Amino acid sequence: MDKQKTEAFLRLCSILIFVLAGCLVRFDTQTKFIIFSKRKITFKDLNALQALVYAAFGAAGYNLLQLSRCTFFIICFHGNLSKSSYRYLAWICYLLDQLVVYLTFATNSTAIEQSMLVVTGMKEYQWAKWCYKYTRFCFQIGGAIFCSYVACCLMAFTTFLSAFNLFRLYSPNKFLCLKNA
Repeated sequence: MDKQKTEAFLRLCSILIFVLAGCLVRFDTQTKFIIFSKRKITFKDLNALQALVYAAFGAAGYNLLQLSRCTFFIICFHGNLSKSSYRYLAWICYLLDQLVVYLTFATNSTAIEQSMLVVTGMKEYQWAKWCYKYTRFCFQIGGAIFCSYVACCLMAFTTFLSAFNLFRLYSPNKFLCLKNA
């Protein structure tokens, strides 16, 4: 019973932080006058930031669905469900949790890689250093990426709980054989 409440708490925290990160990136804009022209920078200027927004909101939606599953089991079954019927659901939850953690971590890593090119610039491709001109935009994107990594860590802990919930159903003596009920 405590494992389900812990999982629900971790999922709720993940939802809030993913939504925060997605909103920070999505609504971050800055406008500057550069050499008699007005230039507005948004998350759409970097493809990795667009992917980060989609991944953050997608992960928040997935965690919302899983949170509703957790609360449904806590309220309706009080943590008591037959092991044979729970086995398939446990496998699906475990595999989907793994998929979401890896996808969000990959999009965060891609976003930080592309953001580092924006910070440092690259003379070979004539990319300017944006963060000297758009400092507020860069700080807000950095905060959003940090929040997204925190949410990924929370999702990793949630995946540990999913793995525990799955593999506790199996016998420790025989490889992948169900325990006797």
